Amino acid sequence: MRHALVLFAALSFAGAALAHNCPNEMKAIDAKLGTKPTLSKDVSEQVAKLRASGEEHHKAGRHDASMKDLGEAKKLLGI
Repeated sequence: MRHALVLFAALSFAGAALAHNCPNEMKAIDAKLGTKPTLSKDVSEQVAKLRASGEEHHKAGRHDASMKDLGEAKKLLGI
């Protein structure tokens, strides 16, 4: 029983750590944008919107939504 409790606690902390990975995702997007990748105007605008939306969600504590938007932005950037 004790092992199950320890495992549950470890998984809970791991989930919390992943939920707050938003800043690292934003840094990765910003770093890629800093290299001036060749993007169409539409893709560039969409990445900017997703990046901004991801940051807004993060600040509001909606980390799942933040990670979803930031993941889509990363996909568009090829990272």
